Amino acid sequence: MQVLKAIWDFFQNQILGMKWLNEVIGSGLSALGLDISNRWIGSIQFFIYDVIKIVVLLCFLIFLISYIQSYFPPERSKKILGRFHGIGANTIAALLGTVTPFCSCSSIPLFIGFTSAGLPLGVTFSFLISSPMVDLGSLLLLMSIFGWKIAIIYVVFGLVIAVAGGTLIEKLHMEKHVESFILAAGSVDIESPDLTKKDRLVYAKEQMLSTFKKVFPYILVGVGIGAVIHNWIPEAWIAAVLGSSNPFGVVLATLIGVPMYADIFGTIPIAEALFAKSALLGSILSFMMAVTTLSLPSIIMLRKAVKPKLLGLFIGICTVGIIIVGYLFNAIQPFIV
Repeated sequence: MQVLKAIWDFFQNQILGMKWLNEVIGSGLSALGLDISNRWIGSIQFFIYDVIKIVVLLCFLIFLISYIQSYFPPERSKKILGRFHGIGANTIAALLGTVTPFCSCSSIPLFIGFTSAGLPLGVTFSFLISSPMVDLGSLLLLMSIFGWKIAIIYVVFGLVIAVAGGTLIEKLHMEKHVESFILAAGSVDIESPDLTKKDRLVYAKEQMLSTFKKVFPYILVGVGIGAVIHNWIPEAWIAAVLGSSNPFGVVLATLIGVPMYADIFGTIPIAEALFAKSALLGSILSFMMAVTTLSLPSIIMLRKAVKPKLLGLFIGICTVGIIIVGYLFNAIQPFIV
């Protein structure tokens, strides 16, 4: 067991976490005559390290997930979902969301397509909630910072929110609150052409480059904010707002996250810095979930497809679910950290 633990720790710290890279950058800055204990130099070290680490993981994960995604085009996804009913369909839709787009805005066109195709509304909402909130990339990135226990529990809780939210919307029969042009659009069953392995590799490469170009600015912003938090904001301030002394820290973190726009890759460095400053885990993860699932641009896009009552229900379900998950994480933090 000790050998397995040592292997896992090496994988988590040196492969996913790239701690060696931080040491190399620190040594390089020291070789230039810079004092890495200085706040400014420490901020530069944090910025360079986190940008490189996240970009490397980002490109690898997007390439891998896009290759997997090439086996699940919309037509095939629709057929898969159409075979299931009830909570089973919601569960499959939530799981399907883990291998599809990386932010809420890019999930909405697929949601519209699935709804137009006649799939149950609750099923398509389970997909819509899960797609930006939990994916294979978030699992590995969270593992690199918080460890495997927290990463897996985060993904499980995210899937629970997606399944429960979609099931509730299905039970309330909210179809009349979908804009008429969506329901009238219908769909055409077009068989996707068989792709060769080379085609899939080219597709994965194109998806990687396209996604990287879209999210790289948010990575820079996120790492910049993380560097400020990590080196300039006193730990006492963070603890006072998001620590155990503030019982409303989870609610505050969720509300702060809602109007922001980023994806999991842009929020990771902020979460990493907050965690290092003793913010409670549940508050941090609630912030991440709110940013990735309820960003203002995605809400505006979704309003084009659904009426205010259904939009408000979606926001309410996600917000309540995220807050509950946040408090659950805070409660179990002593046992998993």
